[in-house]
Amino acid sequence: MLKRLISPGIFALITAVSCLLHPGLAEAKPNIIYIMVDDLGYGDLGCYGQKRIKTPNIDRMAKEGMKFTQFYAGSTVCAPSRCVLMTGLHTGHAVIRGNKEVKPMGQWPLPAATVTVAEVLKGAGYATGLIGKWGLGAPGTEGVPNKQGFDFFYGYLCQRHAHNFYPEFLYRNDKRERLKGNVVDNDREDGAGVATKKVTYSHDLCANEALDFVDRNRDQPFFLYLALTIPHANNEGRREGMEVPDYGQYQDLDWPEPQKGHAAMISRMDRDIGRLLARLQKHGIDKNTLVIFTSDNGPHREGGNDPMFNDSNGPLRGIKRDLYDGGVRVPFIARWPGKIEANSKSGHIGYFGDFMNTAAELAGVKAPKGLDSISIVPTLLGKGVQKQHDYLYWEFIGGGKHYQAVRYKDWKGIQRYDGGFELYDISKDIGEETNLASKRPELVAQIRAMIDEAHRPSDLFKPRKLGQRK
Repeated sequence: MLKRLISPGIFALITAVSCLLHPGLAEAKPNIIYIMVDDLGYGDLGCYGQKRIKTPNIDRMAKEGMKFTQFYAGSTVCAPSRCVLMTGLHTGHAVIRGNKEVKPMGQWPLPAATVTVAEVLKGAGYATGLIGKWGLGAPGTEGVPNKQGFDFFYGYLCQRHAHNFYPEFLYRNDKRERLKGNVVDNDREDGAGVATKKVTYSHDLCANEALDFVDRNRDQPFFLYLALTIPHANNEGRREGMEVPDYGQYQDLDWPEPQKGHAAMISRMDRDIGRLLARLQKHGIDKNTLVIFTSDNGPHREGGNDPMFNDSNGPLRGIKRDLYDGGVRVPFIARWPGKIEANSKSGHIGYFGDFMNTAAELAGVKAPKGLDSISIVPTLLGKGVQKQHDYLYWEFIGGGKHYQAVRYKDWKGIQRYDGGFELYDISKDIGEETNLASKRPELVAQIRAMIDEAHRPSDLFKPRKLGQRK
C-alpha cells in the first residue's frame, strides 16, 4: 500500500459502492476508540492492583472486557511510542525513536510518505479523529494529523506545549483556538510557559470534544484516537507540577500535594472515560464499538511526583525512560460487549505496533506490508490461532543507562550503553532483579543477534559512542 496512490476520497467512494452492492458491510465494521493516556503506570489502576487511587470506570472496562498482563508500549517516552502506534513499526525501523524537538515548537515530523493506521481506516470508510496530544509533527509540517489520515484534530501538536494544562490555545485542525481566560508567560515560543492565570483546563475540553466526535459520527464507522495528557506533569511549573482543578476525594488526605494532584488527575480521567462509555450506550452503538485503554509508557518522576508513593509501577522495575518493564509494560484493556469475553484475562505478549494489523483486520482491509505488526483479533475474539511475535524490540536514545531491549518468550534482554548486558527470566522474576547473563551466555548471544537484526541505523537518532560488548 502506497500513501496517496489512491486518494482518501476515492477510497471512500469505493467503500460506499461496496456497501451498496453488499448490504450490511458498513454495519459489520466496528467503531474503534483507542484511549491512550500519558505516563500512567502499570500499577496505577485498581484492576491492576492499585489500592488507593480510585478508577471505577476503567476497572469496569476490565470486568466487561479483556485485561492484558503482558502488553507493551512502543517506547519508554512519548513521541516514539506514538510513532510505533501509528505506523506498526518498532523503534528499530520507525522514523521517530526519541523526543526530538524542532523550533519554535513541536517534534520531528512523520514524513509525508508515512502510512498511518488513521489512513488505513480512512481508506476503509471510517471517519477519523484525534483528540489530545500528537507529538509527531510541528505546525505547518507534513507530520500534522490532518496530513496523516485524520479528518479531525483537536488538542496539542507539540508535546512541550502539552506540559501546560492551562494553555492559551489549542489547535482545532490547523488553526489555533484561544482558550478562555488562560494567561501564560509568553517568553516561551513553544507555548509551554508557566500559566499565570488558570481558567480553562485543557483535559476537560478534550473530554467534551470526544463526546462531540461520537455524537457527530454515530451513524457511520469511526475511529477515535483519544490521546489524553493526564497524568503527565507540568514540567514548567515545578511547584504545581501535577495540575488539576481540584483534588476531589483526595483533598483531605495526609499526602504530599503532588500525590494528591496525581491521584486526582487519574480519577478525573476515569470519570470522563465513564462519560464516554455512557455516550456509546445512549446512542445504541456500545455493542458495535471496540474501546481500548492503555498508557504511552511507564510512570514518571516529574513535577514533584513520586512513582513509589502509590506503587505506580506495581511489581515492575523501572519507570519512564527505562527499558526495564516498568518503563514499557503498560495497562492494556479491550472492551467490546458481546464480542470480547467479559472479565477475561490474556497473557499474550504484544505491543503498540500490533494495533495497525488489528485495526485493518477489523475494518476488512489489508495492512501495509513490511511492518512489525501482527493482528491480535484472534485473542480479542477468542477465535482462530493467534500468531506470535518472534520477539519484541525497543531502542531508546537518551535514557542514560540502556540502549536496546528484547522480549523473547519468557526472557528479557537489555543491552546497556556501557557494553554490558542484562538477562532476566520474566516468568520467575517479574521485577527484573536477578541478572542471569553470566549463566546463560548462549541465550545472550541469541538475543544480541535479534538486536542486530532489528536495528536499522537512523541518521536522526544516533546513539552516543557505545562501549564494547561485554
